[in-house]
Amino acid sequence: MIRALVVDDDFMVAELHSDFTARVPGFQVVGIAHSGGEALAAIERQRPDLVILDIYLPDQSGLAVLQQLRRDGADVDVIMVTAAKDMPSLQQAMQGGVLHYIVKPFDFARFAQTLETYRRFRDERARRVPKGLNGPTLDLILRDLMRQHAPQTAQEVADRTGVSRGTARRYLEYLEQRGQATLDLRYGSTGRPEHLYELVGEQTPTRPER
Repeated sequence: MIRALVVDDDFMVAELHSDFTARVPGFQVVGIAHSGGEALAAIERQRPDLVILDIYLPDQSGLAVLQQLRRDGADVDVIMVTAAKDMPSLQQAMQGGVLHYIVKPFDFARFAQTLETYRRFRDERARRVPKGLNGPTLDLILRDLMRQHAPQTAQEVADRTGVSRGTARRYLEYLEQRGQATLDLRYGSTGRPEHLYELVGEQTPTRPER
């Protein structure tokens, strides 16, 4: 079962999304939160696999919650719930590693389709992510490298994604070992080599649904 946390400031909407989630085979709702603070506490306590996260929350935005999760290295996926006028915010959300988004208003069929797409992706990812690494962070690193047009250091990747330099280096080394990225050494004035990573060919991390 995929364990999901529903986050929405509107109590009725949160209950509706919870009901929708529970109706999709293979998904279990482990909690509901109505603010960013509640969401972060629930994620720490419940350890869900998936957070269905609204952008608008009373104490902080869903984007801020997402950024905190990535800084913490939380092993949790996020589907963002938003309104059409929030499309600029979704650019930030995608950079933060959101796997899918769904635009209000939507019916059960549309909601279920999004969860089914996520489940297929999750099954595929489970076959390629080794123990000690987590899927959301790997997707975040891949997305960042896809946007770059030159080799990148671990520090540069870390600065853009919000993870630590050590975490970025670990995932970059994994991609290089798998042949998905190349590693070049550049020697500066200090004589110590700088490790530069670049993706090989076309990579395909999860794309947002349209």
